[in-house]
Amino acid sequence: MKRLLAGVALSALLPCISHAQDATGAQTGGAVALPEIEVVATAPTGTGTLSDKVPAAVRSLSAADIAKTNGATVANALDRQLSSVSVNSVSGNEYQPDVNYRGFDASPVTGTPQGLAVYQNGVRINEAFGDTVNWELIPTTAIDQTQLISNNPAFGLNALGGAVVLTMKNGFTYQGGEANLLIGSYGRRLASFQFGKQVGNFSLYVASEGINDAGWRDYSRSQLRRFYGDLGYRAEAAEVHFSISGGSSHLGNLGPTPADLLAIRDAAVYTGPQNTHNDAFMANLNGKVDVTDTLKLEGSAYVRSFRQQHNDGNPSQAQPCDPTVNPGLLCFGDAETLLTDPKGNLVPDTLNGGVSGEIDRTHTASLGEGAALQGTSTQSIAGFDNRLVLGVSVDHAVTSFLASGELAVIQPDLTFAGLGPIVDVPAADDAPVSLRDSNTYYGAYVLDALDVTDRLTVTAGGRYNLARITLHDRLGTALNGDNTYARFNPVFGATFKLTPDITVYGGYSEANRAPTPLELGCADPSRPCLIDNFVVSDPHLRQVVSRGFEAGLRGKFTLASLPGRFDWSAGVFRATNANDILNVPSDIIGRGFFENIGRTRRQGAELALKYTDERWSGFARYSFLDATFRSNVRLASPNNPFADANGDIFVHPGDRIPSLPRHKLNIGADYRVTDKFNIGGDVVAASGQFLSGDQVNLLGKVPGYAIANVRASYQVTPNAQVYALVGNAFDTRYKSFGILGNPAAVPFLNLTNPRFFTLGPPLSVQMGVKATF
Repeated sequence: MKRLLAGVALSALLPCISHAQDATGAQTGGAVALPEIEVVATAPTGTGTLSDKVPAAVRSLSAADIAKTNGATVANALDRQLSSVSVNSVSGNEYQPDVNYRGFDASPVTGTPQGLAVYQNGVRINEAFGDTVNWELIPTTAIDQTQLISNNPAFGLNALGGAVVLTMKNGFTYQGGEANLLIGSYGRRLASFQFGKQVGNFSLYVASEGINDAGWRDYSRSQLRRFYGDLGYRAEAAEVHFSISGGSSHLGNLGPTPADLLAIRDAAVYTGPQNTHNDAFMANLNGKVDVTDTLKLEGSAYVRSFRQQHNDGNPSQAQPCDPTVNPGLLCFGDAETLLTDPKGNLVPDTLNGGVSGEIDRTHTASLGEGAALQGTSTQSIAGFDNRLVLGVSVDHAVTSFLASGELAVIQPDLTFAGLGPIVDVPAADDAPVSLRDSNTYYGAYVLDALDVTDRLTVTAGGRYNLARITLHDRLGTALNGDNTYARFNPVFGATFKLTPDITVYGGYSEANRAPTPLELGCADPSRPCLIDNFVVSDPHLRQVVSRGFEAGLRGKFTLASLPGRFDWSAGVFRATNANDILNVPSDIIGRGFFENIGRTRRQGAELALKYTDERWSGFARYSFLDATFRSNVRLASPNNPFADANGDIFVHPGDRIPSLPRHKLNIGADYRVTDKFNIGGDVVAASGQFLSGDQVNLLGKVPGYAIANVRASYQVTPNAQVYALVGNAFDTRYKSFGILGNPAAVPFLNLTNPRFFTLGPPLSVQMGVKATF
């Protein structure tokens, strides 16, 4: 590994040594103007190809698109401007959204089966232990472009639904400076700064962001700090960049609230404390060199660290023992199984008649490193234009995972008061965990795009993935395991220009996802885990394989009656997963396990229209998603009123996958009233979705919603701007997520409804000022 890292690092530095010539200067005053030619990423490392030659749907957001929403995460911009993306909040914190694209997730919530790969400047930033994505740690101000890529296995493991590709700014693409201050409802305070400069062949870019937010729900205070820096060097035929990225967050993760409590007060939460502290740091060296006029080499090497501390209050099975058998002691699960601590001591009854709880604590620490090398040849073949891409990559990470549960009592305000003893009852699957995980992912890919004519481009290729995941139990042997997964995933496709302004495309591809270390350590239904926390066993899980195709048309046109240009697209897609993995709850409160559930299918259609002229810009995008189970499967769903005596439900082909809206519509527009005054807004509308845990679709839906957002800005001077943002302008009360829970877990609340919901944020007003220099 160290030799490979050193070799790729040297290849990245070679351009600096070999091509020390002056580079072309760029204009100053912010983002550097570029021609309107869309280049789409076709591999993790590399500059991409023209969109007209990509046999898949093309979706991208610029830095200006992201800035319109002034959101704390890029996920906010994706949700508000792209119809195929939906966002909900399983964690209950808007800074940690679940991003869903075509029915596949990129979520910060441990236990969510992940189906999207996320890359930042060519580095995969899905965390090593559970493939989670912590959106709040990505420095939003520093993002230059965001692309959604589908139908391409070159992006490696986890790209079942595609990849989110983030290209960051540097001193060649952004020059000048900007300071931004914002205040808003519910105690939100935001400050950001960015600066870019080019001096001869060198460039520098830095960005920092800080957010404090009291939150609109109880105990929902959040704090974020983010930084990004890039030092670059460019010569006539080469370029190299060294970048660092860091983030720290303290988040109140409240989770869904019982419907009975929400009927009393929208800000109510259910049990606490529930909070997360995340820290991430990454250093990345990447470079490219034009070896000849037709051959380019690109390489990167990185190191990345991630730490997470999570506290979660949950109901417990601790209870006073039978006073006639074990007076004054606590038992677990029943009145006879004695509760013990890690030293084997019996635990006295200190509940004083209160309801027992447990403060579950986890600590995750990962250190990863990786490298990639790619060659791109544009040498023609038999007189035909051709683009051949060959690449290899390796990613390695070591993770330490610790978990324990402290006995607690649930207080009247639903907070938990710790009592001191650590719960250790292995027979009841509630015991401390100390696990070391090592995972290494290797990849090799090839993509070839041949221009058969000046109108027809045919693409073919594939990627070979090899994953090895080793688990070492530091407290025993129950978690030990060594798992290897390998697969070659092909891709075929073509684009054809019907006219100079209309292109038709189609393609087929396959992708695979190896089970994560968390899933491998929590796959035994007889020993369920506390999701978000403990792992307990290591039976085999099969890798998920997705086979999909998509087809469509895209183009542009103008109207004599309007000064601007329309861009449009229409497409269909289908992806069928074999051996899909699902997080299944158990009859033990708060616990669950992972299992392969057979086949699932996600298919749908997408329509998009965009208009742009000197004063107006607007868009309308619609997506239809039909996400269903395609196998007969028996699932544990103990909180479902329709479950049988064993707490199981029976899912049949055609039952819809929960938590996914069938319809999504995005509409937005901006208007430059004068040279100084701009107004705009957007509407996000989504149809209803079934509750998580209701895979048989018998309990009704989480209602659909439509949310309007408004914005305005005024340029006071050439270097000073004031602006205002109104979120949920009509103060619509809506639910973004629903799940089935146990209403009887806290007896003194006397709850009866098993439906738990996460409400979306209410009306908010934010005002800010930006200064450029």
